[in-house]
Amino acid sequence: MIAGFNVMKIVSIVGARPQFIKAAPVQRVLGEHGHQGMLVHTGQHYDDRMSKIFFSEMGIPEPDVNLGVGSGSHGVQTAAMLVGIEEVLVSEQPDWVFVYGDTNSTIAGALAACKLHFPIAHVESGLRSYNRQMPEEHNRVLTDHCADILFCPTRTAMENLARENIVRGAFLVGDTMFDAVLQFGELARERSTIIEGLELRPKAYILVTLHRPYTVDVPETLSAILETLMETGETVVFPVHPRTRKQVSLLDQAFRMRLQRSFVKLVEPVGYLDMLMLEQSSRLILTDSGGVQKEAFFFGVPCLTLRPESEWIETVDTGWNRVTGTDRDVILENVRNGDWPTSPPPRIFGDGKASEKIVETLSNWSHEDQRQ
Repeated sequence: MIAGFNVMKIVSIVGARPQFIKAAPVQRVLGEHGHQGMLVHTGQHYDDRMSKIFFSEMGIPEPDVNLGVGSGSHGVQTAAMLVGIEEVLVSEQPDWVFVYGDTNSTIAGALAACKLHFPIAHVESGLRSYNRQMPEEHNRVLTDHCADILFCPTRTAMENLARENIVRGAFLVGDTMFDAVLQFGELARERSTIIEGLELRPKAYILVTLHRPYTVDVPETLSAILETLMETGETVVFPVHPRTRKQVSLLDQAFRMRLQRSFVKLVEPVGYLDMLMLEQSSRLILTDSGGVQKEAFFFGVPCLTLRPESEWIETVDTGWNRVTGTDRDVILENVRNGDWPTSPPPRIFGDGKASEKIVETLSNWSHEDQRQ
């Protein structure tokens, strides 16, 4: 039962690598405050390079439950998660269910908890791209409308919720990914050897990540992006998501041979510390990932978002991120344009203590504050 400062049982639902990063500092602070934190991994990311390595590098205890859902269509994957999460919640009877971000694991956790009347805390609430073609956009909106407490990373996120008449229970706390970067960025510099291993010169390469259907599922779009990367004439480091690698393997063999002979280095997915090192040492980042957009901003590295929009509008408004879509000419123009901000990025994602604020807010959220 939830009662002021009592020790609480919190079930956290995660399933994809960005969620492991967001959850790590929160799990640490929950433990420091004596709360019982239970981690449920849906298995949405099941490759060890996309999952297991993150737990070991970030010092997160192995998940208490791994549902092993794996890949599948949105309906199949989400349905399997719902069944597994419901069984865990009925068995554990938590005081709170934490969900993170905007994946299928997020919406499955929110729906399961909502139907069973367990209070829901949504970390990274209030984001909107206003692109209803993105499955993530539906996940965000529905989760926010299920949640009891909504932890927002930015003022823009708070404003987005207010426009949807969600005010009660919304708190501006900052971004837990920023907490993680502050905690692990120095560790990456101490431990990672990926720059030497790939024979890179700091600030002399472009880093690329691609995984969304918009950029990788249509062969013509994917091959056009890869062609553009080759046209830059620069060293490009491209850690390839397993899903993206499958799509690359389906491209024309002659094209793939030419790609292999180019300056584009297609490498296996990397761990969190190596990724932080690649990000902070790059001169420019090209991505379709929301998390990578933010990490580029945290490190003061210019970023091109290869999508029609960005949910992290603050990174665009401050000049550190440019939304280019997949247009070859627009991408190349921005790759070659050195007119980027010279001052460090402003601290618009909090003070690095979002996790502490989340746990403090939760501890002060009394039984009377629940749904009326």
